[in-house]
Amino acid sequence: MTDMRNFSPSRRGFLGLAAGAGVLAAAGAGREAQAQVATSAHIVILGAGAAGTALANRLVRRLDGARITIVDGRREHWYQPGFSLIAAGLKAPGYSVSQTTDWLPSGVELKQDFAANIDPEAKTVALQGGEVLNYDYLVVATGLTLDHAAIEGFDLDLVGKDGIGALYAGPDYAAKTWQAAQAYTETGGVGLFTRPITEMKCAGAPLKHTFLIDDIARKAGGRSKMDVHYMAQNDTLFGVPIVSEKVRMLFGQRQITPEYSHVLKAMDPGAKRATFATPQGDVEMDYDYIHVIPPQRAPQVIRDSGLSWADKWVGEGWMEVDMANLRHLRYPEVFAVGDIAGVPKGKTAASVKWQVPVVEDHLVAQIAGTTADSAYDGYTSCPLITRVGRAMLVEFDYHNNLVPSFPGVIAPLEELWVSWLMKEIALKATYNAMLRGRA
Repeated sequence: MTDMRNFSPSRRGFLGLAAGAGVLAAAGAGREAQAQVATSAHIVILGAGAAGTALANRLVRRLDGARITIVDGRREHWYQPGFSLIAAGLKAPGYSVSQTTDWLPSGVELKQDFAANIDPEAKTVALQGGEVLNYDYLVVATGLTLDHAAIEGFDLDLVGKDGIGALYAGPDYAAKTWQAAQAYTETGGVGLFTRPITEMKCAGAPLKHTFLIDDIARKAGGRSKMDVHYMAQNDTLFGVPIVSEKVRMLFGQRQITPEYSHVLKAMDPGAKRATFATPQGDVEMDYDYIHVIPPQRAPQVIRDSGLSWADKWVGEGWMEVDMANLRHLRYPEVFAVGDIAGVPKGKTAASVKWQVPVVEDHLVAQIAGTTADSAYDGYTSCPLITRVGRAMLVEFDYHNNLVPSFPGVIAPLEELWVSWLMKEIALKATYNAMLRGRA
């Protein structure tokens, strides 16, 4: 097998295939080097997750003399695509954990703190510790927040106990989720797999967890004891119609019952009972296992900043940006990248891979007094795991068009071993290259 430590991504940031050989091949090394632009501008990047770190690494190579400050109070960097694997017992929690400083380039100043206030009129960011940063350009890459408090009766301390899972909350919680899910595969009963009504990161993750727990139970011989329900937030199972139909067919084959327009609003952990909001009113359902994914919103500091959409995603707070260049519509020196961007698609790590170069190009061009033509087309990728060892490589754009990276080689709606391999092995190598600004 190819040594994935030396993997270099190509095209959409995944893999090339050595057709017929069953070998994953490295290919390409990104764009050609470009001349640096001289500037004394101060660029502040809020967030050292995938988007902020990747952009910082790229900007230090594009700009000569810029002061780049990245603000993030987290000491750990989480590889979030790994959480689904941890929550299925396929990886240990440490698989998704590194240090924030491991990925930051020299020449970038890290403020290990969080933003407390953003004033886009004064072009300042106040930190929780009291320091105030003046900026010439601001890039918001904060990611999103998980609103667990919106679910009455739920607390993160419950995860891993009494049939409760919540893999989104972090690698340790993903491991605790596996404890509860594994017990469910052994004892059986009613399983409720939820999905919030808000926009969310990696909308395929709720489906992956459902499919994985179903498959693990089948392989262990305990599936006949389980009654599995997927609680859809509306009348579809996935935002891309053709993918939704494929999932519906797979659910039918695997005796997974879709419950449409059932949104989790409350729980009684002692009674093992969940309450769902539906168009017909509240519905209570008993469970033996429940996977909780809470509503997801912009961090409070963004919602308070005046940078959010006023007429879209009300209550969620995503930033008001142009969907092609990710520049703020009212403050041209402000950009958003990653989960925080208020665009119709794009809350995945694969989306970040395609958003970051666009922000880079437009920011550098703006500093240089020119313009850029690059545009983000909504590219989103989801290696949708359907069984251990099989996945569908689903890639789509703003218009729900399937945009396969390997047409004629990988069929996007087929359950393939190579698509699983991309998720289980190659995606992390690609992600790491992206963090370094090399993908």
